[in-house]
Parts: sequence; structure tokens; C-alpha cells
Amino acid sequence: MDIPANNVSVIEDENGLRTQRLFAAFITDFRDAKDETIYADAAAELVNPERNTLFVQFPDIHSHSASLASSLELNFCKYYPFLCHAVQQVVIEKCRDEATKQRLNRKEFYLVENLWSSRSNSSSAPRIGNIVQQFKYTPPNKCANPQCQNRSRFSLDVFNSQFVDFQRLRIQETQDELPRGCIPRNVEVIVHGEMVETAQPGDHCDFTGTLIVIPDVAVLAAPGIRAELNNRARGKNNTEAEGLKGLKSLGVRDLNYKLAFLACSITSSNPTFGEKEFTHEEVDHMELWNSMKPADQRRLKEMSEDKNIEQNLIQSLFPNIFGYDEIKLGILLMLFGGVLKRANGINLRGDINVLMVGDPSCGKSQFLKTVEKFSPRVIYTSGKASSAAGLTAAVVKDEESFDFVIEAGALMLADNGVCCIDEFDKMDPKDQVAIHEAMEQQTISITKAGVKATLNARCSILAAANPINGRYDRSRTVKQNVQLTDPILSRFDLLFVLVDDPTERNEAIDFAIAKRILDNHTLSYRHAMPDTTYKVEDIRKYIMFAKCFKPKISDEAAEALKSEYKKLRLGEGNGMQASNWRITVRQLESLIRISEALARLHCDDKITVEHVSKASRFLEKSIHRVTQPDISLEDEDDMDLMNDQMEVDGEPRVLRERNVSEEPEAEQQENMEAGDQPPAKKQHIDPARLKISFDVYKRISNLLVLHIRALEEKEEENEDWEGMKQSLLVEWYLEQIESDLTTVEEYHVQKTICERIVRRLIHDDNILIQLNPEEEDPTLVVHPGYVVE
Repeated sequence: MDIPANNVSVIEDENGLRTQRLFAAFITDFRDAKDETIYADAAAELVNPERNTLFVQFPDIHSHSASLASSLELNFCKYYPFLCHAVQQVVIEKCRDEATKQRLNRKEFYLVENLWSSRSNSSSAPRIGNIVQQFKYTPPNKCANPQCQNRSRFSLDVFNSQFVDFQRLRIQETQDELPRGCIPRNVEVIVHGEMVETAQPGDHCDFTGTLIVIPDVAVLAAPGIRAELNNRARGKNNTEAEGLKGLKSLGVRDLNYKLAFLACSITSSNPTFGEKEFTHEEVDHMELWNSMKPADQRRLKEMSEDKNIEQNLIQSLFPNIFGYDEIKLGILLMLFGGVLKRANGINLRGDINVLMVGDPSCGKSQFLKTVEKFSPRVIYTSGKASSAAGLTAAVVKDEESFDFVIEAGALMLADNGVCCIDEFDKMDPKDQVAIHEAMEQQTISITKAGVKATLNARCSILAAANPINGRYDRSRTVKQNVQLTDPILSRFDLLFVLVDDPTERNEAIDFAIAKRILDNHTLSYRHAMPDTTYKVEDIRKYIMFAKCFKPKISDEAAEALKSEYKKLRLGEGNGMQASNWRITVRQLESLIRISEALARLHCDDKITVEHVSKASRFLEKSIHRVTQPDISLEDEDDMDLMNDQMEVDGEPRVLRERNVSEEPEAEQQENMEAGDQPPAKKQHIDPARLKISFDVYKRISNLLVLHIRALEEKEEENEDWEGMKQSLLVEWYLEQIESDLTTVEEYHVQKTICERIVRRLIHDDNILIQLNPEEEDPTLVVHPGYVVE
């Protein structure tokens, strides 16, 4: 016999009702130090249709009623619905309008954060109401009508249902809190209402709430194993089958649960200064200055007036790394950054990207680790262990809702911070292509599985890469030394090369490096921390304050930027060649960003010509270290000639060839055509004309080597052929360029250049071998192990 639902007796929770009355009295009667009813006033504002959450401080509850605080601390999850009813009761009592009271009776209220939805009082429609929803869509087990046997065919009445915002977060242990030998653990955090979207990927937050157990919906939703016959035992001689084994084959599964954290409060634990986080948020420097304490104001004023601020900052930030002041300054400017600009729907990034390429054991990873510990929002990853999806973002299917969702990658997690990528050259080429957009436009575009989104990746990239063969080869370009494409290299504002050359060792520098390393190893028990001008916390505050400045480009600075960019394009000043490092408009933008970072470093509102000049010199040093220097082919006679140079009428006298007849150039050409030989005496060439670029040197040397190799193959069967005379090799080269020679002077210059390139190939590069070095005109062969590039 079925008992009508209306005859079911309802048992009330006396403790819960008592807690509800006490909490309602707390909201109404509590007064703060200023004798203000802060919670009663806040409850009155919940009449607004867009407000439904009352924020309460737990110490206030404890000061008002210790018994109420103790009950909530022990059974917060149990009493939470009663607390929400208490908030609703107080709000309704504060209201005087009957129509508004009717609306408030149907409205849900929450205390800091709701744990379960409150009971709805409006269910006039003939259907089933008041179905408790616990972390997933839960239909009723059966119809309330005893005459109806429906158990599964239910539909949601959207218009008569109450909806709240819901978000599931996944938090992970930080490296400092990770136990030894353990991998980072993670746990799901469930939040509702106004707490949704308050925490962003990459934030450090403190969560307050309750650890709960929820059904593992992913396991429950998985399809069961179909009941199938085992046919493996069937055969001609077997008349019996094994049949079905176990209940699991019939689709019966265990009920699995998992731990989750039900949060009612989220507090950011990111470092703050003046109640502002260290991010790229738009903050006026005067507003931040007025919110500081007097002690902080005095400290920042002293730092901004420091004339040696750059050196003091880099020494205080990298106390355990010896030398590399240029790299330290580049990383420091990266932390200050440029100014983000938005114009006509286009964003021009202000973040500075830095790449370090060099030999092993030069401290590249140490720079990355220092930045990871210093910067408040930083992600450290390795190129070999990261994929394109791990660096940008991935589209995966949600285990519970089976919808496609986006999982943030390293660049998304480092938004408004720094992404440190070690072993950058070990990345797969297809993974390198994935970060092109993130490095320049600072966005990540995804179009997968019906999900089309553009995500922010507003971060600086600090990368470290190793050369291909383990050692950096100065005779090659950066592209030949590291496995990176031109589009990737052009997106780095600063590129530093670290070379550990044994031929350039300095005993004093080696001793200083060894002393610094030993001090680091014996720091805990023998030596004190190296003396630094500023503390790390002071540097953080100074960078936060300096990043509030938005320096503008003055008219004089704009003209200086144009001039410096023109010099970079023409390769003036440092003799760099465009074939080694292309100068494009991206380098102009890099020059602007570095100038803005220098202005921020000195807390200036305007970019001056001095900032531009310093940024240009700094950028030239970065580029110059990755370009091939010009090769000088001078000898002692050339130096003697330079010492003999005199000044005539206050201006240097033009260098001329010695022991050459003073007859006009045309007459010399006629004498040569008539069969006369040029003067056999030694010629003295202007040393400035014997300075050639590395590309010209490689072209001429390859031409000579290939000619000797061709003769070797041609004379392979000739047993009497031993090699090629040096004089014949020089004459062959002059015959190849005969059409380009117009004067006798040019002939002697090219002859001298060829002779000294041959001498360099023999004595310096060990590419050519002399078979009879004692002779004046030796015989030359190519080293058998040399491969022409």
C-alpha cells in the first residue's frame, strides 16, 4: 500500500534551526569598532537583483558568539543551508515592499559562497520540485505521483528552475611545498556564485572551505563491458562454452568516489604593493604613490635618485653569478618591459623577449632559475619536455559534461609574467612554429573540435639554447650554430652569445669565478651572503612602481630612433653584415621597447635622446656579438707604413704605393698592354684596404680550395702530380677576377689579399698543407678531412 507523499512527516533539525536563529541575530546585531552595523547594511543591499552573496569574516562571528563559531567550524557543511536561510530571512525583514518580498522568497542567498542550492519555495507547476543538485545534473528517481511509474523520462523546466554560476578549478602544489621524491599533486576545487572567475590560470591563491567526497562521474558515465560469450575455447573437440563470467561483464560497476574541495572564499596570495598585484594592470604611478607607506616612499625615492642604479640592481638581483653584466642588464630591462600600446584595434607588445645561446656551463640555466624565484608570476619549462599544446593551450573533452574545454599551457599560465624556456633549441620544429603568434601578437588562437577562441599570452620569454656541436663556432652565423629558424630569431629583442673560449682565458677572471662558486658552496657555514645594495623585496617594489610609468617618445627621441635604425640597416658603426643578422622593422620596435625600459628604470615620463643612444649601443652589442667580425690581413710592413703616415696641412696624407713610378695610370695600363711587366719591387698597400668581411673571406677561400680539389681529381691517375704551387694558385685567382680589375693599384691589392688568405688557410685555419714549407714557393694540398661548407 502506497502512502501519499503529503502524509510523510517532516523531522526538523533543531540544531540547524538554532544555528539559523543565532546567525540571523549576528547579522542584525553585530557592530564593528566604529559602532556600525556592517553586516545588516550589507544584507540590505542584497535586495538588488544582481546581488545574492553576503561576505562575512569568521573572526567577527567568533567575537560575537563563540558557540556559534565552534558549531560552524565543526559542521560548516551541514549548517550552511541554514545560514543561507538566515540571510534570506534578514533580507526579507529589511524589505518593506510586498512585491519585493514575494520575489525575495524565490531568490537564493549565499554566505560568502554557497555549498548547496537552497530550497525553492515556488513550485506551483505540476511537476516535481525541490530536487537537490549535488555537483552534477540530478533528475528525480521516480515521479511523485503514485499512479505514475516514470523513472527516467524527465526534462528540465528551465523557467521554473534556479541557476547559479559554477566553476571547477584544479590547483597544484608549488615546487617549494613539494615533498622530496614526489610529483606535484592536484585537487579539484568547486566554486559557485560570485567566486567564479575570480582566480585566473597561473595565480597563487588561498582557498577556504571544506574537503568533501563526490561521486566520480567520469567513471560512472563510462559504458559498461558488454556481455559477450568467450569463443576462444570453442572448437571441433569442445562442445561446451565457458559462457559468461562475473557480474562486471553484465554492466554492473562499483560506485567510485573522489576527493574535492568545496571553496567558499578565494584570496589571492600573489605579492602585492600598495594593494596592487605585480601585473600589467593599468595603475597610475601617482595613485600607487599615494597608497604607499612613508617608509616605502622614502626607499623608492632613494633608489630613483641613485646615479648607479643599473649596476646596483643587477648586482643585487644576481649576487651569485659572476660577470655577464650585459646579460644581467638585458634581463633587468626585460623585467621592466616596454609600454603596451593599443591603437586602431592593433596591440603593439611591450614585453621584451631575450635569448641566450652559448657553450655549456656558462650559467644560462642559473639566469632562468634566478628569474623564476624573483618574478611573482613565472613558469619554468624545458623545450625538450614541452609540446606545442603544453606551451600554448590544448582542447580536451571534459570527463563529466563531455564538452570540449581548453586547458592552459605554459604561455597562458605566464600571462602578465615571464615564461622561462630552457633547452629552447631541443624543441621540435612544429612546436616552435606554434609559438610564433604568442611571441609577437601575444595571443593564442585555437580552432579545434568546434572550439574557436583567442587567448591572451602577454608574457616575456626568456629562453636558453645550446649550440649544435656543443661549442659555439665563431666562424659560423647564429643560425648555423643553433637549430632555430629566422622567424623565431627575429622575434627576440635581445640575443646574447656566451662563449667559453680556452684561447682567451684570463687567470684573474678564472680565479674570481672559482672564488664565487666556492663562496656559494660554503655560504651556509663559512661565508655570509654577498653584500648587496638593495634587498629583493625592494627591487620588486621598485619594478612595480616603475612599471606604472608610461613614458612618451619626445620629438628629439623620435628623430634619434630614425637615425639609429638607419645606422643599423646600413651596418654602420660596428661593421656587421646583413647576411649574418637581418635588421628589420622588428629591430626598430625592439629599440623602442628597450628605450622605454630604460626610461622606466630611471622612473622617467619621457624618452630622451640619451635613452635612445644607450638602447642603440646596447642593441648593437647584442647584435655585434652574433655577427662575424671583419678579418684583417695586415702584417708588420703595413704597421710600419701606418707609423710613417704624416699630416699635411692639418689633414692625413693619402697613402700611396712606394717604389712605383709616378707615371699616370693610363700610361701604366698602356705599358702593361705592350707586354711590360709591373714593377717587381715590393708594394705597400693601404692597411684599410686589406680588411675584408667574413663572407668575402669564406667565398675566396672556398674558391681556392675547390680549385685544388678539382685538380686533385683531374690528376688522380698522374703519379708525378704532388700538388699545386702557391704562386700558380694566386695567378689562377687573379685570372678569374681579371675582368673586375681596372687599375694597377687594384691588381696589387687583390694579389696581396689572395696571398694573405692562402697564408691564413695554412697557418691559422689548417685547411691547406705545405708539402715543402722550406721552399719559397711551396706546394699546397687540401687537408683530407676538410669539408667545404
